[in-house]
Amino acid sequence: MKRFALAVALVLGGPVQAYAKPVSSALWQDPAVDAKAPARMVAFQLPVDGAKINAVFYLAAGSAPHPTLLLLHGFPGNEQNLDLAQAARRAGWNVLTLHYRGSWGSEGAFSFAHCAQDAATAARWLQKPEIAKLYRIDPRRIAVAGHSMGGMMAARTMAEVSGLRGAFLIDPWDIAEQRRQNQSPASLEDFRRNELEGDLPPLSGTSAEALLTEISQVGPEFDLTKTVGVIADRPLALIYAKRGIGGQYGQKLAAAKGKHGPLTAALWPTDHSFSDHRLKLTALLLQWLGSLR
Repeated sequence: MKRFALAVALVLGGPVQAYAKPVSSALWQDPAVDAKAPARMVAFQLPVDGAKINAVFYLAAGSAPHPTLLLLHGFPGNEQNLDLAQAARRAGWNVLTLHYRGSWGSEGAFSFAHCAQDAATAARWLQKPEIAKLYRIDPRRIAVAGHSMGGMMAARTMAEVSGLRGAFLIDPWDIAEQRRQNQSPASLEDFRRNELEGDLPPLSGTSAEALLTEISQVGPEFDLTKTVGVIADRPLALIYAKRGIGGQYGQKLAAAKGKHGPLTAALWPTDHSFSDHRLKLTALLLQWLGSLR
């Protein structure tokens, strides 16, 4: 019960418990160069249900198997969070990033359902023995993180793919909650104009109308509160922005998590992209990753 009470307090704006631990030097310091197995970056296309999606794999230095993070961007993905990827790699983690079908040049049509499928496919790809051997992945230590819509997809991936160690959700977007908020014509039109239409240029195979229809028909699989309940027994981080979108239902998510498994939570006075809290966000991610054993 103490853990649950602390979790709710953190969501409401209290200090993050993880900050009692030392901050990783990976926040500011490059690792030693390994001449035999140097850090590197690999860009490729990942096959997903008949399409190929663009992916970039940040590989940590060292010949031993590395823990690996799947990092998912939001809708449409203007904030890539690649500073988080680079810091995690400096800390010894491989980091896989991707663009969902129909986004940023990836093949196929964009939809929220495709985003969830693409994320799960990528996680299972990381677990394949031949891929683990090729990229020096420790398949027992794979975690997932996501921002905004990517937070929803990270939670879904945790729920659908067995063997993942934890999920780090950055101001996650609850699509089912969005459906509930879009009930009036005025709120629906406001969402269309201010949230959807301006984000369509990087996307293909979709439209504002198609996305609104998909949101109106989502089921429990895109209900973040229910999904958090499903993954409540595993390590979870819920990081919110006061000027973002997730804080409005953060307390409900903390309650759904309950006292099952470790929870890290925070509510910070910043915007949805954490524009003036990047180092703080990076430090917390590094500490959270370091806690996954």
